[in-house]
Amino acid sequence: MSDLQVQIFGTRKSKETRAAERFFKERKVKVHFVDLHERPISKGELTRFVQKYGLNALLDLDGKAYERSNLAYLRTTEEGVIARVIETPELLKLPLVRGGKVLAVGDDVEGWKAMVAPQ
Repeated sequence: MSDLQVQIFGTRKSKETRAAERFFKERKVKVHFVDLHERPISKGELTRFVQKYGLNALLDLDGKAYERSNLAYLRTTEEGVIARVIETPELLKLPLVRGGKVLAVGDDVEGWKAMVAPQ
């Protein structure tokens, strides 16, 4: 049994989030799940992902929430978009997964494998 653990930020409705949870549980990795509808992601945590991937890579540009938000047409700062994303987690490509210093966004099985690979 490893003492490896991951943190998954997502929503219960997201099939990609459930897939990530299943992936880690099947490998007996301890999962700390944060439902973004119950507890919004902290700005600091979100900033980690933004620094690694850039804000646009985190946004679900094909999602209905993005379409409804009109973000494509708004002139806003990165700070403004981050505030909007914290309020509306559906704007993100879920899940956001953090295992130690390794981050993964969306349905990223290769990223998840990197988290459980022996160091």
